[in-house]
Amino acid sequence: MTEHTTLITGGAGFIGSNLAHRLLTMGRKVRVLDNLSRPGVEQNLQWLRQQHGSLLDFVRADIRDAAAVNEAVSGVQQVFHFAAQVAVTTSLENPQEDFAINALGTLNVLEAARSRPVPPAILMTSTNKVYGGLEDLDLSVQGQRYLPVAGEVAARGIDEARSLDFHSPYGCSKGTADQYVIDYARSYGMTTLVFRMSCIYGPRQFGTEDQGWVAHFILRALRGERITLYGDGMQVRDVLFVDDLVNAFLLAEQNAARLKGRAFNMGGGAGNAISLQDLLDRIEQLHGKRPPVSFDAWRTGDQRYYVSDTQAFTRETGWQAKVSADEGIARLFEWLAQRQEKRGNAPAGAGERQVAGAV
Repeated sequence: MTEHTTLITGGAGFIGSNLAHRLLTMGRKVRVLDNLSRPGVEQNLQWLRQQHGSLLDFVRADIRDAAAVNEAVSGVQQVFHFAAQVAVTTSLENPQEDFAINALGTLNVLEAARSRPVPPAILMTSTNKVYGGLEDLDLSVQGQRYLPVAGEVAARGIDEARSLDFHSPYGCSKGTADQYVIDYARSYGMTTLVFRMSCIYGPRQFGTEDQGWVAHFILRALRGERITLYGDGMQVRDVLFVDDLVNAFLLAEQNAARLKGRAFNMGGGAGNAISLQDLLDRIEQLHGKRPPVSFDAWRTGDQRYYVSDTQAFTRETGWQAKVSADEGIARLFEWLAQRQEKRGNAPAGAGERQVAGAV
C-alpha cells in the first residue's frame, strides 16, 4: 500500500468525510475505512469519490475485524480514529455491541499501529460523557438555560482536570477507549492523542436517530415534524462548527509528537453555548415558524450543562473557534434545506427514531 497515506476510520461519516475532503483538497492520499452502516454515509462516500477520484482509497470493513484493521493501517503515517457507536440509547439497548465497537475496535487500531516498525500517530475522538452526569455542578436557571453558579465554570466551561466518571454503557466504552489511547503513549511510547468532544455540527451531518441533534432539529423542522425534548429543553451544550474542528485536527497532527499522551476537551466553548430551546428559537428565525414540540423524561447520562474549556489546546497550538453558533446554524440550515428541496419533503426514514435531544 502507498506510503504517506492518512487513514480515517469511520471516514464516510459526518466528521470523517469533512476531514477527508480537507486532506484530499490539500493533495494528500487518504484511506477511508468504514462499514457504511449509518444512514447517509454512502452519500458522503460518493461525494468524496466525485470530488477527489483516485486520491481516495476506500476500504469497506468493520472496526471489529482486527485483520481488516491491521491491513488498513499498513503503510499509513497518521490515523484519525472516528469509527464508533455514538448513541447513549443504543448502548443501553445493546451494551455488548457498544463495547465491541468502541473499546475493542479501538484496541484493534492501537494494536495494528503498534505492530508497525514505525507506529503511525493516532488521534481518537472521545466524548464529554467520560465526565459523567456532572450532577455536582450547582446550576441556576437563567432565561431558558442552565448555567453554573460558579463564575469561573460559567465563563470557561469544563476543563481536563475534571475527574472521569463514566456514565452509561456508551460513556464506559468510550472512556475505556479514551484511556487505552492515552496509555499507549505512556506504556509503548506511541504518538497518541484524544479529543473529548462536545457537540459538532455542519454540512454532511444527516441528524438521524438520536445523534447529531442540531441537524436533527433542523431536519424535523423542515419536514414539519414534531420534536421531542428530553427533560425541559434548558440543557446547555457548546456547539462547534465542523470546519473549526478540522482546523483543530490539523494543528493536533502538526504538534502530535509534542502533545502525545494527552486528552483535550474540544468544542465551541462558552461563547458558542446554546440550550435546546435556544436552537428552537434560531430555527424559528431561519424557517419562519417554530417546529411543534413535546416533552419526555430525562435520559440516562444527560448532562444539564456541558461546555468545553478549550484553553489547554489553545495554549498549545493557538487554535480558536472562528464560526459563531448563529453563523454555523444558518449555514447548516441552508445546506439541509437545499438538500431537502432536492429530495422533496419525504417523511423520515423507517429506521429513524422520531425523537431528539442533546447527546
